[in-house]
Amino acid sequence: HASLALATTEAVTTAKLREAQLHQAIDSRDVIGQAKGILMGRRNISAEEAFDILRTSSQNLNVRLREIAKVVAAQPQILD
Repeated sequence: HASLALATTEAVTTAKLREAQLHQAIDSRDVIGQAKGILMGRRNISAEEAFDILRTSSQNLNVRLREIAKVVAAQPQILD
């Protein structure tokens, strides 16, 4: 009984972790999309060019891409 309870607990924990990671990935994708849209609108550039700007900024600043995107989405005037 104990091994069954332990296996069930482990399976539930793993499922909850995967669910949390999936939600985080979706949230990251959304905020990156918002930042791309802001860049596209303000600079009249393509989606690919906007992503390249975010990616390059992320690499140059050594900050995760989603964090750069959060700043751009929260404070679009920072681009001016």
